[in-house]
Amino acid sequence: MSMMKRENFKTKGLKYSALALAAALLAACSTTPLPPWQSPGTEQGKQLPPVGTPSAAPASYSNAVAARFPAPNVQYVTPGLQEGRQTFSSNEEVRAFLSELVAGKNAGLTANLQSIGKSQQGADIHALFMSKGAGSTPADFARSNKPTVLFIGQQHGNEPAGGEALLVTAKQLLKGPWSGVLDSINVIVVPLANPDGAATQTRALSNQLDLNRDHLLLRSPEARALARLVRDYRPLVVVDNHEYMVGGRFEEKFKALQSYDAMLQYANTPNIGEFVVKASGEWFVDPMFEALKKDNLTTQWYFSTPVDPQDAGLAMGGIRPDTGRNVNGLKNAVSLLVETRGIGIGREHIQRRVHTHVVANGKVLEQAAARAGHLRQVQEFVERDAASQACHGNLIVDAAQTQEQRQITMLDPVSGADIVRQLPWKSSLALRSTQERNRPCGYLLASSENDVVARLQMLGLSVLRVAESGELQVQQYVETGRSEGRRQDPHGAIVGEGPIRQVTVNLAPLTVQVPAGSYYIPMGQPLANLAAAALEPDTQNSYFANGIQRNLNNLMRATEQPVLIFEEIE
Repeated sequence: MSMMKRENFKTKGLKYSALALAAALLAACSTTPLPPWQSPGTEQGKQLPPVGTPSAAPASYSNAVAARFPAPNVQYVTPGLQEGRQTFSSNEEVRAFLSELVAGKNAGLTANLQSIGKSQQGADIHALFMSKGAGSTPADFARSNKPTVLFIGQQHGNEPAGGEALLVTAKQLLKGPWSGVLDSINVIVVPLANPDGAATQTRALSNQLDLNRDHLLLRSPEARALARLVRDYRPLVVVDNHEYMVGGRFEEKFKALQSYDAMLQYANTPNIGEFVVKASGEWFVDPMFEALKKDNLTTQWYFSTPVDPQDAGLAMGGIRPDTGRNVNGLKNAVSLLVETRGIGIGREHIQRRVHTHVVANGKVLEQAAARAGHLRQVQEFVERDAASQACHGNLIVDAAQTQEQRQITMLDPVSGADIVRQLPWKSSLALRSTQERNRPCGYLLASSENDVVARLQMLGLSVLRVAESGELQVQQYVETGRSEGRRQDPHGAIVGEGPIRQVTVNLAPLTVQVPAGSYYIPMGQPLANLAAAALEPDTQNSYFANGIQRNLNNLMRATEQPVLIFEEIE
């Protein structure tokens, strides 16, 4: 094979070699090593002062059950929490409320309310950017050298408590006693990520997609708006505020109601950075559990029960890279889920539900401010580590939850008394690898796969175009079997709007002449593991399985660093 002349790295839009690219990507990550791990209790966190037409409740929701959930001492005020309201804050009320906060913010703070995109029905998706001593553009946030914390509410339109709590969170930051954390961090709040669903009090988007399952495939404008926001601002902490079903199939199966005020989970998915997981648990979730318990709010890891009526087990939230939680984890952010009991009980306990989110959010802000420097060191380490693994070791293609037993407290729907049961439990805290293959140096895509490229770039991945043809050692995916299936969550429920292509593949070594115009996704970049999640074809969330990648033969795995000439694409 004729070796092509290597060129030095040049300015954006010009040609450069793959080796120069790898060096540039690694140099973009700071060489600061990860410090000795700071476990909880090794330093004092900054203390924050305390803050102060829905579906009907199920027929079995008795006064005795309601008495188990008294209102908090504080009374929160938002448009949707006013006495006598039958609906929650509308998208226009959210805009007006946040605009008023911006106009009346404390001195020295910067706040900017923007639309980050439109819903399918044309509603603005509002985001509030808050900082101190910095503007609100991505460049301003980057120059501040402070971690950014992103809160997202109401991805599901029928889960209002998280959205109302984010209005309270914004008020506490701009006009209340929480503003001090902005000395150390920047904050972005998106109270209503699914304004169409909120308007009709339905879970799904207007096209019936589940927004929270669309963060890798990016089939909805709502998911694309959030992806661009994360790509541009690169938050180090992302909090997803949800509510969970109190009765439903849980009540049908166990003849009992869900009891916990809050259920928490952090991102854990194949190939996620070890120290991202460690920081999520020790620096955030553990302190959140303690803060909630201190406020007499009951807690548990997040779980639901399978759709199979004969399966009396429980499963934590999924480990596949489709939810915002796990996709943001693969973007090297601490990514957290907060769920309060709310679906199916209308406005019951709404002040308590909002209060639970507020307590959890406050602890996240406190911990992020206290750990600001350490969060940056973790991100720099994990990004550099991910990029350095190109061409080396193994990649986990798929994994499974681990089977355990856990004691769960539920409520008798009539008496309100505790029912304690030991149940089978699928844990997402430790993953069991079910399929692995060698980690490639990069992925080669045919020039016709423009849709794949656009989505990868929206996720924040670097994609290059081959400027001049040359040889490359690759592995080709050889299809050995195919069937039609459906995407499923860990509880067996169908997610997604249609069938997927389920394939089994083998890898065959091959030398190919790469045509000019082809695309190359290097694995020597910080988001390498996110590229693998999208491109390895034999998983239920891959771009091939879901019809975004047109043809299996349009994707190959590079097994050597290419000596090719590339050009950067916009």
